[in-house]
Amino acid sequence: MANDSHQRAAEFHEQAAHAHRAAAAGHGKGDHFTGHEQSKQAMEHARKAWEFSQEAHQQSAMFLKEDTEKKG
Repeated sequence: MANDSHQRAAEFHEQAAHAHRAAAAGHGKGDHFTGHEQSKQAMEHARKAWEFSQEAHQQSAMFLKEDTEKKG
């Protein structure tokens, strides 16, 4: 369902934001290795969020098309 994809995308966006904040904190404390690892994790979460966002978009478009055809 599209709602599931939207929910998963939102979860990964939140995880990416958390990892970005953790990376910034690590860099701010001079722990560049941890900051770098957190940045990599943030990128992975952002990539997954994008994939689920694309899936949700496609499903929403399909539902809209089906609804339009029923009314037409």
